[in-house]
Amino acid sequence: MLLNKTILKSNFLTFNDLGLIDYEEALKVQKETVEEVINGGSPTLIFCEHPAVLTLGRLGSMTNILWPLEKLAKKNIKVISIDRGGEVTLHCPGQLVVYPIINLSDYQRDLKKYLSSLEQVVIDLVHDFGIVAKRIDGQRGVWVGKKKIASVGIGVRKWVTYHGIAINVNTDLSLFSMIKPCGLNVQMTSMAKILGRPLALNEVKAKLFAQFHRFFSRNERAARDNSNRCS
Repeated sequence: MLLNKTILKSNFLTFNDLGLIDYEEALKVQKETVEEVINGGSPTLIFCEHPAVLTLGRLGSMTNILWPLEKLAKKNIKVISIDRGGEVTLHCPGQLVVYPIINLSDYQRDLKKYLSSLEQVVIDLVHDFGIVAKRIDGQRGVWVGKKKIASVGIGVRKWVTYHGIAINVNTDLSLFSMIKPCGLNVQMTSMAKILGRPLALNEVKAKLFAQFHRFFSRNERAARDNSNRCS
């Protein structure tokens, strides 16, 4: 079910809920939105889920895909090479994928800080559901104990971001047997696994949008105040 846009209000963030959508279709929407933001459009959050698909980032290695390609093909699971950082990632139904299309020139041109900001948004989100999450030094993503609950990987064009976050909400964790997630020997977990119940995805989307709005409105004010001081 798509989340009603009227529920989510922001004076500067545009929201686009694509629902369950083929990965390559969503990538096309991302690229179109990147062009709009480069040309002065408002920052946009794209929420969606994908049918099962494996994506390989710029540093990705096929050795981290554990199933033979023939077996993946029989399951109609594609392997798609993309222009984000990082390694191999699984997307599938029940996983909330977020693509923030944001011009970092309006904030700070600091990719490391931006990546940490995305992780913090997820940490704050799962905290809303009573889950304590954290970062791990030297690793990207969000972790609960030693298990990973969210993956982070971005691309940037003319300081406009795309790709983003994959949060395991009601994800079928058995599907991760296909890969070494992010090239690591790591166990994955989900919000549903930790809480012992499935979650309403619309509730998660609404809370996540609120976290993004809170975080980026705060940073927008800071950037505006800094610009005013320098003028």
